[in-house]
Formats: sequence, structure tokens, C-alpha cells
Amino acid sequence: MLQLSPHDPAFIQNPYPAYDAVRGRGLVFWEDYGMHAAFDHATVHALLRDRRLGRAVPGRGAPQPHLAAFDAVERHSLLELEPPAHTRLRRLVLHAFTSRRIAALDRDIRAICADLIATLPRGPFDLIPTYCQLVPVRVIARLLGVPEDMGPDLLRWSAAMVAMYQAGRTRDIEDAANTAAAEFTTFLRSYIKERRNDPRDDLITELIAAEEDGETLTHDEMIGTCVLLLNAGHEATVHSLGNAVKTLIETDQTAALSPDRVAGTVEELLRYDPPLHMFTRHVYEDVTVGDVTLTKGDEVALMLGAAGRDPAVFDTPDRFDPARSKNVHVAFGGGLHFCVGAPLARLEMQIALPMLFDAMPDLRITETPNYADSYHFHKLDRLIVSAT
Repeated sequence: MLQLSPHDPAFIQNPYPAYDAVRGRGLVFWEDYGMHAAFDHATVHALLRDRRLGRAVPGRGAPQPHLAAFDAVERHSLLELEPPAHTRLRRLVLHAFTSRRIAALDRDIRAICADLIATLPRGPFDLIPTYCQLVPVRVIARLLGVPEDMGPDLLRWSAAMVAMYQAGRTRDIEDAANTAAAEFTTFLRSYIKERRNDPRDDLITELIAAEEDGETLTHDEMIGTCVLLLNAGHEATVHSLGNAVKTLIETDQTAALSPDRVAGTVEELLRYDPPLHMFTRHVYEDVTVGDVTLTKGDEVALMLGAAGRDPAVFDTPDRFDPARSKNVHVAFGGGLHFCVGAPLARLEMQIALPMLFDAMPDLRITETPNYADSYHFHKLDRLIVSAT
């Protein structure tokens, strides 16, 4: 049995030694979560793609009354559905969330980064709220077509809802998440109605127009999709940027952000210190993994952060190597639930990181970085830097 708490201070700041200690044992029972966990790359990769497991909660009943608004959003989220509902919804979403639309955001992302960098102080400041948070939330606002001055509301709603997935959530966390879901849903219902009457060049308009074989997205499906894009897309990118800046400064590898190298560097940053370390699956049919049988109704934890440091797949996995080839990390998941926003997240990182270091080549960390007690996320609570 894994005698380790995700709230242990040493684990919070550096979980990788713990992953090394248990990787290779096969499925390990993680007592804190009451489920088995897979730490090696081969098992994580295989279970991400095994159709005997999935994200939809088996026999999902009525929600608890205090989580009714949050549950209503979750029930129409791509992340929580399985085929055939997932297949239909993902196809329709991809009709709107196209590679063309993502590529067209290049200029917007550059403008947003330039605007934010121009306001950054030179003395010691926290990069997380001043840059890492604001780049993706403003990008999401432009993508959806909502006013950018709604950024504070989007940040507040996202933080409250995503807190539901951390270890040891409380009733206060649940109440805050439900309130955020209700407020965001109310806003989106009104805004979608407005866009039906006044189409624009934005994702909400595209979602309204998305159609295949006579099928369109329902109102609730559009709301669930917009909330997912905010929560999954924004939250993960914030922490990807924060973790990336820390890694680049500590390893003195900012030269690897040159135009010819930046794509590979971003992949290595996502492997080396990803924002999401654990993703769960429900078991729909008995599955035997090594000497452990997962039975129908179980839940299993897939340790994405541990898989990225597996020495069976990556040479010197604890070394940050921007020139690493065949970087088969699983930071964006895999299988049917591979992150639909992965291309946008990559584009944001490929633009936001070089622009930051081009403007502040002497950027340095002035206080010991601190990771937050927020597992499944491995994210910086603060990152105090200076460019003077």
C-alpha cells in the first residue's frame, strides 16, 4: 500500500522521487484516493486507450442538491462523456474549434503578450498573476468572443470549479464551485442568445452554427463546452507557463526558445514538469494489469506526471533536455479524451515564453518557488522574479 499523502510538504514541492520509488511495482494502491494507481508510461499509455475504462461515471444518479449547477455543467462536458454521446459532441465541437481558428489566434496571442509584458515591473514581482494567468484567460475571452474585461470573473469561476478535482475537497470548495457554475451558466445562456441574434467571428457563433448530418449542439452542450474550454484550457496553460519559466531559468536553457527550437522545447517542458499529474478512469469491465484485477465499478488513477519521468521510455528522465527526440509524453492525456485544446496550449506556450524572455533576458528567480497544495495539479503558488 502506498503510504504517501499528496498533502505531504515534501511531495507537494517535488513528487518525482516518490514516483521513482513506486514505479515498476505495477499497479499500486494509493490509500489517500482509495484506488489503484499506474505510475509507469506503458501502463498509463495503455489504460488511456483501453475502451474497458472511461470517464463517464457508471450509474450516475441525481446530484446532491448543493452541487446541482456544477453537475448540470459536468453532464454535458466532453471530459465526462463516452461514446456515442462523446463521439457526436466531439465531432460537432471540432467543426467550430478548427486548426484554422486556432492558427488565426497567433496575432491575438502576440498582441496580448506584448501588452502584458509592457506593464510588468522590473523589480521583484509574482509572474503567476501578472503574466501566466492573464495570457490564457485573455486568449480564451477572445476565442469565445466575450469581453476581455470579464477576465476577473472568468478567473474566479475557473479557479472555483477546478478546485473540485483536488485532493481533500471540502463543503466550502463544493459550494464555491456550484456558485461559480451557476454564475457562468447564467452568463453563457444570455450571451449565446445574444450571439444567435448577432453572429460574430468567434467560437460561440461557430458552436451555434456547427452541424453534422442535421445535428447541432444543444444549449446545454454549448455551455458545457465553453466551461470546459475555460477550465481545462485556461487552468492547465497557466500552470504550464509557470512551471516552464521556473524550469528554463533554473536550467539556464532560455536559448532553447529560438524559433527553430521552441516547438521541441515546449514538448520537453510538458514532459519534464507538467501541470496535471493525475487523471482518473472508471472501470466498465474487469481488467487485469499485472497481478492486479481492476473490477467493474472501480476507479483507477493514471499518473501522467510519473509517466513522463519513466526511464524505460526516456533517457536520463530527470534531466531537462530541449533537444530530446521522440518525446512521447502524456501531458495531454490520450485516447478518446486526448485534450481537444492541446494545439492552442502549445501555440500559447510557443509564443508567450519566447516573448517574455526576449523582453526580459535577465529574468531571474528571487525567492524559492513554492508549489501549491492542490494535487492533482502540480502548480506554482507563486513565482517571484526580477528583471533588474
